[in-house]
Amino acid sequence: MRKLLLAIVLALFVFQATGCLIPMYDGDSTRRTQQQLNTSENLRLIRDDWERFWFLDQPDHGTPWRTHGGMM
Repeated sequence: MRKLLLAIVLALFVFQATGCLIPMYDGDSTRRTQQQLNTSENLRLIRDDWERFWFLDQPDHGTPWRTHGGMM
């Protein structure tokens, strides 16, 4: 019984993200295209969030050029 319950829970976690039980996107081609564009745009922005989290988008203060005020 325990293995069966574990298998069901695991299957629910796997199938909810893939859209197997319920279609993930709309049947209408124009709405489906818009949904897919939104999904791919969200995945593209993950890199920006990652760099912002690790402060990789900040200027490097070890460069010989001045980055805050003054002349370059």
